Amino acid sequence: MTPADLVLTPTHLRFMGRKFPCSIGRGGISAKKREGDGATPAGIHRITGCLYRPDRIAPPCGWAVPIRPGDLWSDDPGHADYNLMVRAPYPHSHEKLRRADRLYDLVLLSDWNWPFAQSGAGSAIFLHRWRKPGHPTEGCVAFRPDHLAWITARITPGSRLIVPQP
Repeated sequence: MTPADLVLTPTHLRFMGRKFPCSIGRGGISAKKREGDGATPAGIHRITGCLYRPDRIAPPCGWAVPIRPGDLWSDDPGHADYNLMVRAPYPHSHEKLRRADRLYDLVLLSDWNWPFAQSGAGSAIFLHRWRKPGHPTEGCVAFRPDHLAWITARITPGSRLIVPQP
């Protein structure tokens, strides 16, 4: 492990000598992640990208990509675009990235089941804003908005999210 790694513990996430409260998936941590199980996958996951809402926040880092109207994430395990960003109109199962709430105003992308997704192994594991403290996610790791911004300003695309086995 390095100081640039984000290490999930049972009570918080540790990064650069600081501890950040966070929320994980409603299914807990799983070594056998499956689509729809709500679990946060155990393992070492590289941070591969950063997305942000340019109509709501300034670019959080030099490598951030704006979320545009019509940007979606495919979560259809039966489609070739599974676990990839796609554009509307998109007739297959997907999640909107440009949400009415603020959960995805800033998103860090991990390499979970990417770039060559295995059908049913679970789509995107993001690091994003939490709904409220302690409120579980669908498998992502969620933070207070100011903590997520602080982390984002200090990571690099090579940083890793380390999720120990349960």
